[in-house]
Amino acid sequence: MKRKSTPVHVGSIVIGGDNPIRIQSMATTDTNDTEGSVAQAKRIIDAGGELVRFTTQGTREAENMKNISARLKADGYMQPLVADVHFTAHTADVAAQYCEKVRINPGNYVDPGRTFKHLDYTDEEYAEELRKIEARLIPFINICKEHHTAVRIGVNHGSLSDRIMSRYGDTPEGIVESCMEFLRIFRREHFDDVVISIKASNTVVMVTTVRLLVRTMDAEDMHYPLHLGVTEAGEGEDGRIKSAVGIGALLTEGIGDTIRVSLSEEPECEIPVARKLVELIPECTRLRAEAEASVKDHTITLTLDAPDWETLQLKAAMAAGALLIDRKATQLVLQLKHPSVAGMPAGQQPLVTLADAILQAARIKFTKTEYISCPGCGRTLYNLQETIARIKAATSHLVGLKIGIMGCIVNGPGEMADADYGYVGAGRGRISLYKAKECVMKNIPEEEAVDRLLELIETDKAV
Repeated sequence: MKRKSTPVHVGSIVIGGDNPIRIQSMATTDTNDTEGSVAQAKRIIDAGGELVRFTTQGTREAENMKNISARLKADGYMQPLVADVHFTAHTADVAAQYCEKVRINPGNYVDPGRTFKHLDYTDEEYAEELRKIEARLIPFINICKEHHTAVRIGVNHGSLSDRIMSRYGDTPEGIVESCMEFLRIFRREHFDDVVISIKASNTVVMVTTVRLLVRTMDAEDMHYPLHLGVTEAGEGEDGRIKSAVGIGALLTEGIGDTIRVSLSEEPECEIPVARKLVELIPECTRLRAEAEASVKDHTITLTLDAPDWETLQLKAAMAAGALLIDRKATQLVLQLKHPSVAGMPAGQQPLVTLADAILQAARIKFTKTEYISCPGCGRTLYNLQETIARIKAATSHLVGLKIGIMGCIVNGPGEMADADYGYVGAGRGRISLYKAKECVMKNIPEEEAVDRLLELIETDKAV
């Protein structure tokens, strides 16, 4: 049964309640480029996207959302636009005047930039930090009320503040509390047009934390709609499988009112995958229940049929995801009802390879290199898709190694905690390299950065 949520009006659509699960994506264009942004938004919408998000690094980008919105509406595209704000709270105030929805990130809305250092607070000092957040948040809330602008409180595992990390650690409890601090202020101010998202590149963290958030909100009589996504899921079949494991686990539990599949590809490519996940909810919910009743020797056996290989991948990952994340099974066997599936890879045991990919997405068994790569946005500081291809070509033989490939610093350093090495955009044409959360090379020229990353990996292998 689907979780009941309070409907939230976002421009021409309603999220939550008895409404359909909404599909969205995020533009990768420079938000100051009106022509390019309008063209890409149209491609996303034409593919079936119901909301389009744009990065708004500063007030200039936020103000240009007015022009982008006007152009789209003049051409008959009425879908709501979302401004994505990090680091500068004033930008959210501006964006709220021109967009149907504004996303703010509690990890960097008022709290200073992350240094990954432990900070000691007395209870009174901690309470004072919350008062600072409230004082800054209330003017934004009032602007949103005036302009009928919805808000997304979007918490990312990779961008928790030092304050939260110091008190709660790198835990689901800390991620949830980062969200609840803001949500309680919105409720005190009687502003309910709020959608919540909690994202992580690690599917176990993502699913565990969203479940905890639902329980926490229920305990405080809050029923806001939820946006689901596995952030930095990657590209190709890996990105699709990881997204299906994480998003699908929750969708089969009735959790989720809007979703985005974050792929390191053109944003319109995300929409058909997300749509397919929604369409598969009834069948995968049934398959999950059947599989849970028949787990034997820690093994799930799924017998599937599908018209094509991508659908089969998504269906298998979605049906098995929650059971693997919860460790109700640690092995997966896939079987076909019919021997022929369009597009199924030739060669040896494609179903075994698919099962291994699903087990890796659920963080159980690593049989290949793990890439944590962002989908890109207007903040991306290099050619993301070309760089991913180069890094994959040079490292795909390193089984079990985790490499983060991040377009900018918003989540980059934080997501490095789940990676062995990180490649992060530091400035235009400049890259910083990480080992876990530690930056070991700063501001390398982009043309040298991939080679330097590979040298770093090879040096460590030789030690």
